[in-house]
Amino acid sequence: MSETWTICAQEEEIMTGSKNNRTGGCHCGAVRFEVTLSDGLQSVRRCNCSYCRMRGSVIAAVALYGIKILQGGDILTSYRFNTGTAQHFFCSRCGIHTHHQRRSDPSRHAVNVACLDAVSPFDFSEVPVTDGINHPNDTGKPARLAGILRFESVAEH
Repeated sequence: MSETWTICAQEEEIMTGSKNNRTGGCHCGAVRFEVTLSDGLQSVRRCNCSYCRMRGSVIAAVALYGIKILQGGDILTSYRFNTGTAQHFFCSRCGIHTHHQRRSDPSRHAVNVACLDAVSPFDFSEVPVTDGINHPNDTGKPARLAGILRFESVAEH
């Protein structure tokens, strides 16, 4: 799997010097990565397709060539379903979904925000939920919002 993560000098330049650069990893620490988010954490969202509904992660868009596996590329495993276009990556040791290659644009990725260092999905009071049940690649229509997932902390500040 290591050939998947080879990046050229131009891609390396994209990975450095950006305020959107983040590091992260899986639960057990076997997989570590560096990402350049497309627009910081402004693009966080969930999806209501059959798979994402069960997985439940909040994701953020990653810039083109914006993911670099630092360690554990050989430990990552992947899962595809339905059209087989999207590829979801997991640590084969702890089972955590770290990122995926997007169905809507296979040249792009998205990262599980819970895997980013110092970020929690509970940091977001509202997370848009895209309509993956009626995916644009199936309907030919623009992507649409299915709803908003809200989180309200009951902890005192």
